[in-house]
Amino acid sequence: MKRWAAISMMFGVTVLGLMLVLPVGQAADMTKEKAAEMVLAAVKAARTVYVKGVVGDAVKGGMKPTEDWVKDDHGIMLPAQFVKEVGKELREFEISLVGTDPLYASNAAKSPKEKEMLAELAKGPAKVITGTDGGKTIGMSADYAIVESCADCHNMHPKTTKKDWKKGDFMGAIVVRMN
Repeated sequence: MKRWAAISMMFGVTVLGLMLVLPVGQAADMTKEKAAEMVLAAVKAARTVYVKGVVGDAVKGGMKPTEDWVKDDHGIMLPAQFVKEVGKELREFEISLVGTDPLYASNAAKSPKEKEMLAELAKGPAKVITGTDGGKTIGMSADYAIVESCADCHNMHPKTTKKDWKKGDFMGAIVVRMN
């Protein structure tokens, strides 16, 4: 649990830092769409640091990313789990993932609008899009297999229907939902 506390702290500091650097006037005038874009940028940056820094160093030290990280003394959470666990700690808005080939129902688009937005992101070249859905502001940031091990893990997962993921592939989106 100490690992999770440290990782949560890292994310919290990232989001807090982002909020503190906003000029007061800009924060007052900020639209929900702009706020969604900034939250997505912070989440994506924290997840990238986790993948390229924490996971890489942990693997070198004999640990392994695994879905059952809580039960495994030498396991750490997968990057997708990192994003979802951070999302569970937030109350003001929701952070989650949506996938083009979701391994779990919880990672499927939640509405026709989210499906539409995911399809739009898949076309490229947009990296972030926002919209409204039933009174909620939705922001999505394109999510790619940022290292080969992301693709490998998805290719080997027993629930996958796609077996040819590779580094750089569009896999879905990090999503923020704000009331």
